[in-house]
Amino acid sequence: MFKTVVIAIFITISYSGFSQKTATKSHAIPYSLKIDKNISDSALVDLVQKQTIRYFWDFAHPVSGLARERSNQSFNYGNEVVTTGGTGFGIMAIIAGVNRGWIERDTAARFLLKMVKFLYKADAYHGVFPHWLNGETGKTIPFSRKDDGADLVESAFLFQGLLCARQYFNGDNDLERQLRGRINGLWNDIEWDWFTREGREVLYWHWSPNNGWAMNFPLRGFNECLITYVLAASSDNYPVDTKVYHRGWAQSNFFKNGKTFYNYELPLGFDYGGPLFFSHYSFLGLSPKGLKDQYADYWKQNQNHTLINYAYCVDNPKAFKGYGENCWGLTASDTYNGYDAHSPTNDHGTITPTAALSAFPYTPDKSMKTLRHFYIDLGDKIWSEYGFVDAFNETKNWYAQSHLAIDQGPIVVMIENYRTGLLWKLFMSCPEIQSGLKKLGFTSEYYQ
Repeated sequence: MFKTVVIAIFITISYSGFSQKTATKSHAIPYSLKIDKNISDSALVDLVQKQTIRYFWDFAHPVSGLARERSNQSFNYGNEVVTTGGTGFGIMAIIAGVNRGWIERDTAARFLLKMVKFLYKADAYHGVFPHWLNGETGKTIPFSRKDDGADLVESAFLFQGLLCARQYFNGDNDLERQLRGRINGLWNDIEWDWFTREGREVLYWHWSPNNGWAMNFPLRGFNECLITYVLAASSDNYPVDTKVYHRGWAQSNFFKNGKTFYNYELPLGFDYGGPLFFSHYSFLGLSPKGLKDQYADYWKQNQNHTLINYAYCVDNPKAFKGYGENCWGLTASDTYNGYDAHSPTNDHGTITPTAALSAFPYTPDKSMKTLRHFYIDLGDKIWSEYGFVDAFNETKNWYAQSHLAIDQGPIVVMIENYRTGLLWKLFMSCPEIQSGLKKLGFTSEYYQ
């Protein structure tokens, strides 16, 4: 179906706690573990964004600056595993931190320049990075036995963030000019058309110099991978044809839906919408506001997907402890017996904070109510130095000790998009993205 679920089926986590300590920085972001039960909504939203950014700022890999895959050692990762997709999310979170005055602009620009210089020397395959890199050496760390090369989707998540950085750091000084130039160099090197596998009308997720196309994973919708097609169509040097989008992405037995769940029509995707990260990952920069093509209105798609997930948790047909109007959100995360992609059709009682909190643009009142519950009522169990822990299951009396980059990043970014639209404005201001969207037949309120 999609890689997150595939790995979830086979891997069990063995926790060893917070073995990777926060790097010491003179510009570290302060944090508080004390729960303030009288905190205002606006102050709480500030606190959650600010403390969650620390995962990508204070806990970043000290050599590369890239985001660590997770905060605990597991899967026999070791200490050096950094994640390309999660780094893209983290870049966007850092931009939000700069814009709110929590991180100095020139300090962030130097940090990102260090990161981009590291990426120039790191392993890449036809311009595409692997899912995991060694944060010290830049060498590929295999995601699985044959997944030891390019990961097109994780790289798309990375470049969604890098393009936002290019647009944000627009200053007329050597530091920001160098940062923009190096981002453009990496962006222009990606051979998107290579990943059509000799001209087939679909993009493929993986390619390896050792195993070729053995993973054999065509990207067909609807899921978290829409951003990959948008970027591929937007490339100046190695673009893909529109047929790749219409005959590849939009041709599957789980693309169109049109059915109603809990009185909400779902235009695309799996019944009940699948895990909520489908409406987050591609839309951290790609704004769903006014975004339409011949297949869907993407604001309606994402909002209704969220409302279905919410309504299911309120209905709580399996009677799990804690579910309700102030405690909802099913998506992929750690859980009491490993890792799983939670959804209304795959529900085992685990709530993941990123699900409801990254839904702020779609369901602000419901998300705010849940945020207050997470912090005030459950804070002694799930609030930490990097924001909320990854997940919890009150039925099993289980509370994660872990954080994952791909879950922490969207919390910051989507709250910021709700508050100011910052990352949406940045990404949608990219001229090549506007051209790519028009090429694919999208309309948007961000361009004519």
